[in-house]
Amino acid sequence: MLTGVHILLTYKCTNECDHCFLNCSPRSEGTFTLRQLRDVIHEIEKISTVDTVYFEGGEPFLFYPLLLQGIRLARAAGLHSGIVTNGYWATSLEDAEQWLLPLLDLGIVDFSVSDDEFHSSKGPDSQGAIAWRAARKLGLPCARICIKKPIFTKASGSKGRPITGGSVRFKGRAAEKLTAGLPRRPWRELKTCPHEELAAPERVHVDAYGNVHICQGISIGNMWTTPLSKLLRDYRPERHPIVGPLLKGGPAQLVRQFGIAVDNAYVDECHLCYVARKLLLPQHPESLAPPEAYGIQPD
Repeated sequence: MLTGVHILLTYKCTNECDHCFLNCSPRSEGTFTLRQLRDVIHEIEKISTVDTVYFEGGEPFLFYPLLLQGIRLARAAGLHSGIVTNGYWATSLEDAEQWLLPLLDLGIVDFSVSDDEFHSSKGPDSQGAIAWRAARKLGLPCARICIKKPIFTKASGSKGRPITGGSVRFKGRAAEKLTAGLPRRPWRELKTCPHEELAAPERVHVDAYGNVHICQGISIGNMWTTPLSKLLRDYRPERHPIVGPLLKGGPAQLVRQFGIAVDNAYVDECHLCYVARKLLLPQHPESLAPPEAYGIQPD
């Protein structure tokens, strides 16, 4: 049952992290307008099961007035709001409090800050850490997102499958930047999607281009041409050209069904899925969108 919609307020970001699902960077385009935000909140109101909207990116604080107004619109619609940020604006505890004070009256239910070695090497003096401390001081419901760089830890159980620690998911830039030197499994073993509920999602991501992501980079349609509420109502996962094979046999089925030429082994399911999808992008540009999620910038 769908309970959350994550609004990718922008693909632009202050950082260009190696682990980013969506290849966000300072050069990225794609930011909501206020009119688009009104439209998407209006559509969310039609979906009775959705109670929470997250504002993320990219870096949503780059468009701070738009972020605040989006939260106001969500609140007026009876929706809870959350935010995901890297805290780049937290240059000191005092300054961070000034950024956060307007949020106190907006009733956000979660304030999540990325604070790890991908964003800063300063530890407790990082901007993410300062933002988190400021949020706690002000009484905001806050959490820290801490992703470690992937390392090989051990083989798992009797099957001897490798475990790669660090919580990185190998899609987007992570598939390109962080897989070198890690143990791999034969692609034929990668038969499931272990992280997303593709058949009955609890959340979707929407972006300013109109894409409705069932997983980052897999679109089930464009909400600027078909209303979001209708897209979700009419979603038939088994008929989707990418989701259908994934449900049937994971990323290995994508390879088989489309006859994709791939390497013999990959780190995990996400790694193979991302590589296969990138190869399929010319055939299925509407379902694999936007191209920026695959590191392909528009002309």
